[in-house]
Amino acid sequence: MRLFRFFCEFAIHITVLGLLSVSAPASEQRAATPVVQGDPARGQRLYQSRCMGCHSLDSNRVGPMHRGVIGREAGDVAGYAYSRALRNSSVVWNDDTLDLWLQDPEGLIEGQRMNFRVKKPQDRSDIISYLKQESQG
Repeated sequence: MRLFRFFCEFAIHITVLGLLSVSAPASEQRAATPVVQGDPARGQRLYQSRCMGCHSLDSNRVGPMHRGVIGREAGDVAGYAYSRALRNSSVVWNDDTLDLWLQDPEGLIEGQRMNFRVKKPQDRSDIISYLKQESQG
């Protein structure tokens, strides 16, 4: 009976260890960004200086409009010609997906057309806070 119990416990440990060692393929792994409190006023200044060359809150330009982006599906602004990659993605814009997007658009959605990154986590958080503020009705 002791031998049976030993093998059962051993099997459980092996199973647990096996499950813990399973991870996503490297292409699906993303570096976790520390949570940083965003400042919407600073985000507005960053948006105006970095994003408005291609985007606007209320009209499509080189890039799609951003008002209402929080909770919206990627590739879902009427009248904007998105890349096939963005139209076919299942991304819904929220704090996490916007952070990943701003950090590395191609890393989030391969084949997209935005060639711009925001390197600093604080800058990304501030821009996202501003977009959240402007997306509220």
